[in-house]
Amino acid sequence: PIGISPDGAWSVSDSALALHRRDAGTESMVQVEIGGASTTPTAALPAAGAADQLALHQLPVVIPVLHGPNGEDGTVQGLLELAGLPYVGPGVLGSALSMDKAVAKVLLAAAGIPQAKWLARRSWELGDAAAIASFTSDVASEIGWPVFVKPANMGSSVGVSKAEGPDEFGHSLAEAMRFDDTVVVEEAIRGREIEFAVIGNERVEVSAPGEIFPGASFYDYEDKYVNASANYAIPAAISPQDQLEGQRLAELAYRTLRCEGMARVDFFFDDGSTGGDGRGWVINEANTIPGFTPISMYPKLWEAAGVTHAQLVERLIELAESRFERRRGRVGRSRVG
Repeated sequence: PIGISPDGAWSVSDSALALHRRDAGTESMVQVEIGGASTTPTAALPAAGAADQLALHQLPVVIPVLHGPNGEDGTVQGLLELAGLPYVGPGVLGSALSMDKAVAKVLLAAAGIPQAKWLARRSWELGDAAAIASFTSDVASEIGWPVFVKPANMGSSVGVSKAEGPDEFGHSLAEAMRFDDTVVVEEAIRGREIEFAVIGNERVEVSAPGEIFPGASFYDYEDKYVNASANYAIPAAISPQDQLEGQRLAELAYRTLRCEGMARVDFFFDDGSTGGDGRGWVINEANTIPGFTPISMYPKLWEAAGVTHAQLVERLIELAESRFERRRGRVGRSRVG
């Protein structure tokens, strides 16, 4: 395990390294210091230049479990591309597209995937009271209250709030802009929260639907990671026809956003039972590094399909190696001069 502190210091667990050295031997390993950490971090990695000499199965495979910016948005994926290491989950472009909710919405709309009404603004477009008042008016006329206000680039529902009307909207904007330069405002859909787990590179598999029953007014950070008050049902109680359509849309979103390896695709399903207008499937987002906690939906959806946690991780590693091998002979190196 490699940990990264909030101030950017990288460190490695000594006990994990000791276990790795015991299992793998130390003859072919070198200790590489990672600068900037407060402890004495070392990492067991192949010697410099060894990536081209080792067989693929001897390369380490990195599993990023970082949510949000500088982890899920293509930055760490770019670092790993430059390092020549296979890694789990979508690549640079797929990660970046899926992370930016405003850009993702444009692409999903072009693919014909139903979504809520939405508007987006950059922070410098909301620099004074007049601009905020104008945007508030646009939201009222084009979307209507209530709305959800989100930072475009964030994860785990951080910075997301619900504004019931214009009196709450300014606070919601300020909260979202604490985390990103772009704010997305979405129509509040009166629908059931249903998620699909997707896995694969060229060939894609989509799980059965899982339904979330939030413990709060919506499925927020506290529900996901702190109090675990949300409940779920796998499979969700929907008709076979609705399930097939949801799976089709989940795969289409996955491919549209250039995902590979894994993603969890989240929808609202408005069948009229929760006070909505019965519009059916409405996509929320694609999450390229879904949670893997004991209460997380991605592993639970595959567990319901008979895939154990260990088998799931092994499959994700195989997909990472397969993509790495596919791209290995096609991606040129940057050259200077």
